[in-house]
Amino acid sequence: MSQPVLGVIGGSGLYEIEGLTDVKEVKISTPFGDPSDLFITGQLDGVTMVFLPRHGRGHRLLPSEVPYRANIYGMKQLGVERIISVSAVGSMKEEIVPGHIVIPDQFFDRTQGKRASTFFGEGIVGHVQFADPVCADLSQVLFDSAREVGATVHQGGTYICIEGPNFSTRAESNIYRSWGVDIIGMTNIPEARLAREAEICYGTVALATDYDCWHSEHEDVSVEAVIAIIQQNVATARNIIKAAASRLGAARGCSCGEALKFAVMTHKETIPAATRKKIDLLVGKYL
Repeated sequence: MSQPVLGVIGGSGLYEIEGLTDVKEVKISTPFGDPSDLFITGQLDGVTMVFLPRHGRGHRLLPSEVPYRANIYGMKQLGVERIISVSAVGSMKEEIVPGHIVIPDQFFDRTQGKRASTFFGEGIVGHVQFADPVCADLSQVLFDSAREVGATVHQGGTYICIEGPNFSTRAESNIYRSWGVDIIGMTNIPEARLAREAEICYGTVALATDYDCWHSEHEDVSVEAVIAIIQQNVATARNIIKAAASRLGAARGCSCGEALKFAVMTHKETIPAATRKKIDLLVGKYL
């Protein structure tokens, strides 16, 4: 694909994008296994878009079962330069009311090492900068787009990512709050890490669905409550995506597209041929 391509990874409740034309289903094979589902490609108001349901259609995959590497690698294969992640989250702050939107700018990783979180290994070592884990330019567009469509939106904040699939205990929830986090979810790590390694801009539209279990004046989080809020917010999320697509320019002005430029530490002549072939799509231009 010659023109810039926008990727969307849909979380709980967002399993398709309305308004796509020239829709095609694309099956991708990657060196890191099969993605969560078929990729859906199409045009949205003249913008080429690639959509993937993170948990698979029908919501079949636990957060720990999502094939994050295959998902991001597949996006890269399809020419995606920017990814909008849509995710349901719990609110850890009074002012982030269920139904609000958050555009986080930080992540705190509390997953338990069960998830493959890098494309490196097997004879090649690389370290990408991740101090600022989302693309500031894309996140600003998402914030402006959310305001444009009338959403109540919070700019910035820390998303703590837990392993799941169980929700937090009350003790855990209160400890996380004491750390100053803003929202809690189960999927954006390692997704954001892998997007950075793939030199793809990444931004999150987080849909606050509940107060986890810390708020004494509200019911504890439940699937029923989450689904109810998601159903209200999915239309808003789709409108944000549509508005963002129209705002994004063809050229990227950020540094995401060169995240691997100085990341590889391994001498290229020592990289096994099989490994080099496996991630040539990602690092070949620097080797």
